[in-house]
Parts: sequence; structure tokens; C-alpha cells
Amino acid sequence: MAPDAVNDPKASVTIIGGHGKIALRLAGLLTDAGHDVTSWIRSADQGPDIEAVGATPAVLDVEQMSGEEMAAALAGADAVVWSAGAGGGSPERTLAVDRDAAIRSMDAAARSGDPLYVMVSYFGARTDHGVPEDNPFHTYAEAKAAADGHLRASALRWVVLGPSALTDDTGTGRVEVGGDAGGRSVSRDDVAAVVAHVLDHPELAGSTIEFTSGDTPIGEALSPA
Repeated sequence: MAPDAVNDPKASVTIIGGHGKIALRLAGLLTDAGHDVTSWIRSADQGPDIEAVGATPAVLDVEQMSGEEMAAALAGADAVVWSAGAGGGSPERTLAVDRDAAIRSMDAAARSGDPLYVMVSYFGARTDHGVPEDNPFHTYAEAKAAADGHLRASALRWVVLGPSALTDDTGTGRVEVGGDAGGRSVSRDDVAAVVAHVLDHPELAGSTIEFTSGDTPIGEALSPA
């Protein structure tokens, strides 16, 4: 895709994990802006929620899909957003979805074209995350570190987003980038707005952006130095 393709009317965006709270908010923002959005979901029962925000549902199970199937489904996408997750399931399923399926989708995206790939990760995700092995969060931290690392090493144009703890508070459109999460949080509204901003500013490719709620308008906070 051309570097500014997501800025163009009717750009094609695929959201993987389309029925999540952030994903539904994001789909609404993107369709309101005139983009074509396809949201991957696991169950046809979720379809009406996708359609209600103006997106097109695609019933696809990332845990079961092959890389070839993913590449075919991603063909023509100008941007891909990974917002899927096992949702605190078993360690085996967490690795299957948050690590293995995510990595397959990256490799598939690279084969399908040149989309901007945006990973919704978490504040503090890294190989030296420091989460003890006996902590239930450990497997998720390991999975995200592996997936984020694979994305950064790929040939894709990528952005890794690391929001702090999530809330359902009404968004303010203001965040703080970097610093210390320190028990701070950010609304899902604002996370969706950050993703939408990144999709409209592909010059941010190659960035890892960790953020919390704050006092700076999103556009200003994410402006390259």
C-alpha cells in the first residue's frame, strides 16, 4: 500500500478480534471516517454488533486458520489491526492465540501485500517483563513479548501500542506517552482513538507507543519529535 493509503477515503482496514470492546469502538470511528472495515469474529452471533458500527463481519477463527487462509483473507487490506486475545483462558490457549496466531497473521499480512500492521499490546510488554512464573499473567506476558518481537523483526510497516490498564470510562481524547504506568489507566475509548490516529498517520510506522490517560491531545502526544 502507498504510505498515505489509510488517509484516503475508503481505505480497507481489517480488525482481527473484531468483537472486543476496543475493536468495536475502533470500527465505529473508522467507518464514520469513511473507511471500509472488515472485522474478524469467531461466532456469527456477534455479526449484528459488527454491523451496528458500520463494519463487515467475517467469521474466521484465528486459532484454527492456517497462514495461507489468513493471507487470502487479508488480501487487499491497507491496514491490519490485531486486537484479538485468548481473554485469560488456559496457558495453552493463550499461547495459541496471543503468540502463535498473532505471529501467523503477521507472516500472512506480509505475504498478502504491504499493509500497515498495528498491534494492540500492553504497557510494559517486553522480554524482560518481570512477571513471576507463578503469576497467572506470566504466560500472557511471554506470549505478547514473543508476538511484539516478531512484528518488530518483520518486513512489515508496524506500530506496537502499549496502553496501560483499561477502563470503560468516557474518553477524553487526551493521553500521556511514555513515563511510568504506575497504576494508571486509560479508557478504551481513548485506546480506540489512538489506534485510529495511528492508522491515519502511517509515518508513525516503526514506533512502539506506550501510553496512559493524560492531559495532551492525542494528535499532539503522538506527533513525532
